[in-house]
Amino acid sequence: MRISRKKRKPTPLIPIYRVNEKIREDEVRVLGSEGENLGVLSVGEAIRMAKQQEMDLVEINPKAQPPVCKIIEFSHFKYQKEKEVRKQKSQQHVTDIKGIRLSVRIGPGDLDVRKKQAEKFLSRGDKVKTEVILRGRERGRADLAFDVTKQFFALLEENNEVKFEQEPTKQGNKVTSIVTKK
Repeated sequence: MRISRKKRKPTPLIPIYRVNEKIREDEVRVLGSEGENLGVLSVGEAIRMAKQQEMDLVEINPKAQPPVCKIIEFSHFKYQKEKEVRKQKSQQHVTDIKGIRLSVRIGPGDLDVRKKQAEKFLSRGDKVKTEVILRGRERGRADLAFDVTKQFFALLEENNEVKFEQEPTKQGNKVTSIVTKK
């Protein structure tokens, strides 16, 4: 398999805003630095007003009719937008599905260890997928795997409020189920 060595351009955190002379429209709706509406002006006049205040004319909403521009300091505006995006990124949590493997012949000590692992995963907000792999003659006794899954679920329910997101089902030589916190 060939490894790709192409450099990818880093994606910007915020969308690209048009500033001053890069604004393509003839007329724009202009907002002042405090957010007050200054009306619909030509781009040249709006840029001149921004330069008088030693600020930039930034296109905020290009899809509006006419496009909305604001007189602000672009570097400060860009910094604030990036700061908001970083804060949103740090606060979001992606739920993962963590797997726990059980066996038909699992002992009570091992079952307790798996229970502690599952509780740790559930406390972080992740989902827990239990798998019981059937080997050899165990394939004929899938009911034992269902019993182990039910026993594990009962152990989890002692200390946590959990529910089945996916009931135990047999898929080939595996019995799987997904458990989440209520």
